[in-house]
Amino acid sequence: MFLPHVKICGLTRRSDVRFCAAAGAGALGAVFYAKSPRNVAPETARELFAGLPPEVARVGVFVNALAETMIAAARIAALDTVQMHGTETRADIESVQRAGFHVVKVLRSRDAELVAEARALPPQTGILVECGSGALPGGNGLAWDWSAAAALADIQPFAIAGGLNAGNLAEAAQASRAAGFDASSSLESAPGLKDEAAVRTYLRAAAELPAPAAPFFWKGIP
Repeated sequence: MFLPHVKICGLTRRSDVRFCAAAGAGALGAVFYAKSPRNVAPETARELFAGLPPEVARVGVFVNALAETMIAAARIAALDTVQMHGTETRADIESVQRAGFHVVKVLRSRDAELVAEARALPPQTGILVECGSGALPGGNGLAWDWSAAAALADIQPFAIAGGLNAGNLAEAAQASRAAGFDASSSLESAPGLKDEAAVRTYLRAAAELPAPAAPFFWKGIP
């Protein structure tokens, strides 16, 4: 059984992709950002994701890339979803959506206008909330005040990222009211190398969470 609301990101090895899918991750992510130690080329991501069951979402992470760059990379990598971590505009999101990809836009929990930013997104845009701290775009493995995102649950289902692991996932889910979850560095033995024991216990904890009032899907609305 796959967990469609749970994503494991920053994958760089085919063996990790196969293991995470077999363990039940409903979404797997590759990073297309040159400054990240987990950066891969679109051609590499296509090889990583080849043969995955159709239920598993293939997600690409971008930071301040041009819409046409994201679309081209998404096509090469055979992605389902484009995750935007920078200052991408509404027009960028709409361009990628028109190209046939689901979009997840990252918002930062420290932003005072978090709810207003969420309301301003184009329809069908998924939302991922992270702390917005650290050296690189992304969760940076840092836990944060997950309750800062809770008001978004009254607008639409959303996901959270940042320091999530088996030990704190239930607390994070309850405090944030999130319906989806994204983890990367907290499940690693080294950058880009997943720790199988950590992944397994994390997915087991995710499977035990209470069902949210409204579901979050990394591939968009089924």
